[in-house]
Amino acid sequence: MTIRAARQDELELLRTLESAAGVLFRSIGMTDIAEHPPPPLQLFEQARQAGRLWVTVDADDHPTGFVLVTLVDGAAHIEQISVHPDHQGQGLGRRMIGHVDAWAAEQGLPALTLSTFRSVPWNGPYYARLGFQELSPQKLTSGLTDLLAAETAFGLDPAERIFMRRSVAGQ
Repeated sequence: MTIRAARQDELELLRTLESAAGVLFRSIGMTDIAEHPPPPLQLFEQARQAGRLWVTVDADDHPTGFVLVTLVDGAAHIEQISVHPDHQGQGLGRRMIGHVDAWAAEQGLPALTLSTFRSVPWNGPYYARLGFQELSPQKLTSGLTDLLAAETAFGLDPAERIFMRRSVAGQ
């Protein structure tokens, strides 16, 4: 498994991959999430140009997963991380988070943050096993508060959303 920067000609494929990965939500009754359209192509392109979009690829250099990072209040915020269902359960998500951690350390960033579903087994509990800790509402930075407001406006239940943070290795 290799992690490399995403190429421009792969961006539409990453949107398709995101849609495929979302199907798991249907199996737990979260149909709205499963059917939600992937992020716009422009978001992928902005992240790619900024050097904050990476893919895992198979032996044929075909993307099997991706991680898209933004900067929020001085931390590397994992905006989206997805692995195609055919490649899930192989540690690709964990490896991509490790890659982002190393990148963040090189950038001098102190932490990784993300928002996720509290009760979905492959979300909140998974990230906790990777060292992320839930942030109380009082510990949310202004940028994370803005993200929560945007998620709520989008229709996500704020009671089911959590923000998590972990220190960057070596920081």
